[in-house]
Amino acid sequence: MRVIYKITYPNGKIYIGMDMTDSIGYFGSVDADTLARDFTREQRMKFTITREILWESPTGTRGEIMRQENELIRKFRSNDPAVGYNRHPTFKTRASLRYSEPDQNRS
Repeated sequence: MRVIYKITYPNGKIYIGMDMTDSIGYFGSVDADTLARDFTREQRMKFTITREILWESPTGTRGEIMRQENELIRKFRSNDPAVGYNRHPTFKTRASLRYSEPDQNRS
């Protein structure tokens, strides 16, 4: 079974990933340094994460699963550093989506 899962950390941030084998022991590829910065040493001593299956398919191709994963990352905004730990696809803020206004003096 191919799955796309959501990991929720104690701070409420999330990570969305895919697993082509549905391994119960797989918890994704979160950048360890980024994750560590969000928790004190005391908080690291004991915490609970939740792994939730968001989507599954017994026959989905790698391409289909990757497209679905990207769609869910965008839907949940887990690529927004304030929300989650996904770094791809790159999060685009409203400011980065601004475009320059056309020059009103042009004919």
